[in-house]
Amino acid sequence: MSSDRIGLAEPDLSGNEAAYLAECVASGFVSSVGPFVTRFERDLAYATGTTAAAATQSGSSALYLALRVMGVRPGDLVIAPSYTYIATANAIRLAGAEPWLFDVEPVGWTLDPGLLRSTLERETVQRNGKLHHIATGARVGAIMPVYTLGAVPMADAIRAIAHDFGLPVIGDAAAAIGPPELARTADLVCLSFNGNKTLTCGGGGAVVGADPDRVDHARRLGAQARARDGSYTHDETAFNFRMTNLQAAVGVAQLERLDQLLAAKRRIRAAYDEAIADLPGFGPLPAPPWSDAPTWLSGVIAPTAETARAVSTELNARGIHAGSFWRPVHLQPPYANAPCTRMDVCESVWDRVITLPCSASLSPERQSTVIDALNEIVRTTAHCAA
Repeated sequence: MSSDRIGLAEPDLSGNEAAYLAECVASGFVSSVGPFVTRFERDLAYATGTTAAAATQSGSSALYLALRVMGVRPGDLVIAPSYTYIATANAIRLAGAEPWLFDVEPVGWTLDPGLLRSTLERETVQRNGKLHHIATGARVGAIMPVYTLGAVPMADAIRAIAHDFGLPVIGDAAAAIGPPELARTADLVCLSFNGNKTLTCGGGGAVVGADPDRVDHARRLGAQARARDGSYTHDETAFNFRMTNLQAAVGVAQLERLDQLLAAKRRIRAAYDEAIADLPGFGPLPAPPWSDAPTWLSGVIAPTAETARAVSTELNARGIHAGSFWRPVHLQPPYANAPCTRMDVCESVWDRVITLPCSASLSPERQSTVIDALNEIVRTTAHCAA
């Protein structure tokens, strides 16, 4: 890749990352035990508004552990929006359950509470104190809202529905670091620290929550459910899903600059939103009023899928990384037969999204290069079409 190419969402490693990694190497603590893991869990809990966090090897493993802790079992249905990265559904299936896919609301592209309540009232029944899906007979095990682009869903409304129907809520907040009370928006909340996230460990994830016993259970399940006394006794079927001390060292350094990273992401998002205001037929990505400003990816919504593809192709030809976004899960081959609602909203938006360079280190000058190119391409495309 040319050094002149403007990347999409590259990590900003300009803090203490290198120093802390060197400290790990010098100490010999490079695996899943070490002081940086403990420190990262403590600092992450504080950043998400709680006291308990369990670091994991990925966001996907965090989702799996949370499903297990909240009692999801083989054969269950787990409610999730179709408009999400496929890891949401894959974690559900790894736990032996099946996703029940729902459309999203049109403002924030998150799980639609109105659709959720009406569908549960119409398509489920209580049997022996458990909620069952009438058509399949399967028990409904949990609700898993997704924090699209980093925006918190309508958590109060979803939790009220969950209470009324006796369901736990597991938040797939993979890219949602930032909101100060994030850990309290669901019974357990899962994060990802992949390389393209606002805060990265190079990989990794975490389970956070207000109940320390649940979080500790997730931690034990991610460590082969080994007995607390250190003996080789394991009381549940489990896996090694632990984060390494090396990854945690990077995460600690990132958390030290979290406010700076979030501010940069907000600045970049605001500049794009302002710049596209006069582009005919184009709109900004969602920023729902009930959530803190999303701080993961930036981009635009094109008027048609064909326009989105044409603009993205030309931007990439100019050395500017422009991408597409999630293909809904119900359109993915492994989940073609999963139960689902109508998908009017997600089918109308998913193929019109163009993601634009939004690395926290992106300078205003480099962003201006992107904006100028976008304006020129859009206006040229519109002129040719006319």
